[in-house]
Amino acid sequence: MLRLAILLTTHAGALAVGFALGVYFLPILTAPKSPDAAVLEQNAQDALFTAEFTRDLKGSDFLHWGEGTVSITDAQIVHQGELAPGPDYMMYLVPEFVEDEDGFWAVKDRAQRIGPVKTFDGVMLDIPQDVDVTQFDTVLIWCEAFGEFITAAKYR
Repeated sequence: MLRLAILLTTHAGALAVGFALGVYFLPILTAPKSPDAAVLEQNAQDALFTAEFTRDLKGSDFLHWGEGTVSITDAQIVHQGELAPGPDYMMYLVPEFVEDEDGFWAVKDRAQRIGPVKTFDGVMLDIPQDVDVTQFDTVLIWCEAFGEFITAAKYR
């Protein structure tokens, strides 16, 4: 009986570790090729606003972070830097700076979804034509699947 309990416990532990590693590595393995650095640089040149993603935010940790420059043009949001890999990332514009899950949940109904983030070494997303970026002041990356804050940058 003890041997069965030990076997069940060790196998369940191995399964849990395998699942966690799969959740972490699958987005890396299935991610499309990141935009070329020269293309990111060129598209960021006409920025109306710029900001910085940093790792030192309250809601960021060793698995959920972003760093680099975010440029907001009249047509695109361009991120030159790195994001911690993960599943189901979404970029939002937010009307006030927040730096953790609780802060984002408080303003999510007023946030504007820009689109899915599928690359982790540079991102370029088109801004929907009906979105006025001056009505917001923060770019935020959020993991929809797990309700996790990744990073945010205040641009005005």
